[in-house]
Amino acid sequence: MPTAADYRDTHRELVLGCQRKDRAAQRALYGHYAKPMYNLCLRMLKHAHDAEDVLQVAFVDIFGKIETFNFDASISAWIKRIVVNRCIDHLKKRRLLTTDFDPGRHDAAVEPPSPAPAVSAQGMSVERIKRATRQLSEGYRVVLSLYLFEGYDHEEIAQILGISVGTSKSQYSRARKRLAALLNESK
Repeated sequence: MPTAADYRDTHRELVLGCQRKDRAAQRALYGHYAKPMYNLCLRMLKHAHDAEDVLQVAFVDIFGKIETFNFDASISAWIKRIVVNRCIDHLKKRRLLTTDFDPGRHDAAVEPPSPAPAVSAQGMSVERIKRATRQLSEGYRVVLSLYLFEGYDHEEIAQILGISVGTSKSQYSRARKRLAALLNESK
């Protein structure tokens, strides 16, 4: 069974090559992570051209900061964090991220997350789910993507987005309800 150290050392030689500015190592690292990181960008940003642009900016950052990577975590987690941060920066620049957050609500008034309406997975294609997810507003889609697809918890999401934990939870709950409604509508 792999240990935490095994995951931290994944692609160690590639990273060391990148730290030495070895172009072949950089191409190999990019080739390994570009597609999954593009998919992450696409889930968060909705538009292919935005995802491509942010991915390129993220990899410029990655290669510019690779000498600071010290193998305390896995390289994939480190890369993912940079990509997520670039996506969030992009959304903030467009000022779309906060349009769904209700500034009139206070943490004390935030409802606990409730289960989303039931959606039968039978007959549901991946493409149908992707289409419905793209229809979510920016704020809902970002929180849903970070929590459901990227595995961040609400405390991490709150820190990343600069929102409260309660807001993260309520956004996630609302996003799930809206996604379920969209999936039920498209039957």
